[in-house]
Amino acid sequence: MVDEKAIQIAQEKYGELLRQQLKRVEELKKEGDWTDYSKLDKLVIGVCGGDGIGPYICASAQKVMEFLLAEKIKAGKVEIKQIEGLTIEKRVEVMKAIPDDTLLELKKCHVILKGPTTTPKKGDPWPNIESANVAMRKQLDLFANVRPVSVPELGINWTFYRENTEGSYAVGSNGINVTDDLAIDFCVATTQGTERIIRAGFEYAKKTGENYVSLVTKANIIKTTDGKFLSIAEEVAKDYPEVRWDDWFIDIATAKLIDPARRSSFRVFVLPNLYGDIITDEAAQIQGGVGTAGSANLGKRYAMFEAIHGSAPRMVTEGRAQYADPCSMIKAVAMMMNHIGETEKGKKLDMALDVCVQFEKKLVMTGRDTGATGDEFAQYVMDTIKRSDLENVWQSYVDKAKVSVKQ
Repeated sequence: MVDEKAIQIAQEKYGELLRQQLKRVEELKKEGDWTDYSKLDKLVIGVCGGDGIGPYICASAQKVMEFLLAEKIKAGKVEIKQIEGLTIEKRVEVMKAIPDDTLLELKKCHVILKGPTTTPKKGDPWPNIESANVAMRKQLDLFANVRPVSVPELGINWTFYRENTEGSYAVGSNGINVTDDLAIDFCVATTQGTERIIRAGFEYAKKTGENYVSLVTKANIIKTTDGKFLSIAEEVAKDYPEVRWDDWFIDIATAKLIDPARRSSFRVFVLPNLYGDIITDEAAQIQGGVGTAGSANLGKRYAMFEAIHGSAPRMVTEGRAQYADPCSMIKAVAMMMNHIGETEKGKKLDMALDVCVQFEKKLVMTGRDTGATGDEFAQYVMDTIKRSDLENVWQSYVDKAKVSVKQ
């Protein structure tokens, strides 16, 4: 027997979700231009340690960031602000993904360096509150999640542009348990949100000279939202005749990332939220693990840089947090440098990370006392940046890797 009352309650909740999303569409139509960091009197960088290993790896990355920006910090051109309140304890205390006072402090910054935060799941000792990451992306409209992956010896040079504020995550904590036997979640795709992420990916491909975009959906099955994503891509692509593009379904794209005959030809990926979350973890694993991959969350007004992995609370309880790998957070610093216009600093940091992680490996992170601490590794990276022969050393390793790939 159909429960008409349950259907009515679900319809009312669904209607409210629709009103919220339509209101958001109107706000998207009025969004401004990208922040021009060169015109700021002072750049304010917020630092949030997060949970678990977050404060440890974030502190190591902050040392690298302050090393790179030392002159501008001393001259008062850059201010570093420590922002508290993004811990799971504080969020549970106020039962909000981001406490109100913390959100106000975040909005006073231009860019944010953020350690991993804990998102409670069933069985955890914490109440079921929304992910701080998802909330921050929505509150600051950080619509583009950019994740680079580079493995020179495999010929891999990928950049993923993942839509960050829509898709299956947009109302992920607002699904409806219609009855005890039926639960419904929702996937959101707007014209404005879809176009801007696709355009960002094409712009990057054009600007960098990569000139190849692979759009990833499951439009053959998820015909409405994924179909919209694909059809808008077809229109946006017309504005970039110099950029070659193709489209892939998420299942076969995931397989091709581990296909030696195909993977080295990929360059820029653009994809909806859920698919991007999953496939970039796979890509990071190919690079050396999720601990090696940084992540940029870009909006036109704000930007946030972070690791792509979680808070690893077990490492803290086992007393191993100081051995957590800070590579992901240091990579995020490199992405921050590129975003704020410090491209030469970002380039040097990227080179240093390649030399330290993939080539020389004088210090190795094991997550235990058999390897280096995060601070020791950060110092290794800074010492490598100081090397006068860094570019030549990096190029030599890359050339050797290219020869290895051809063989």
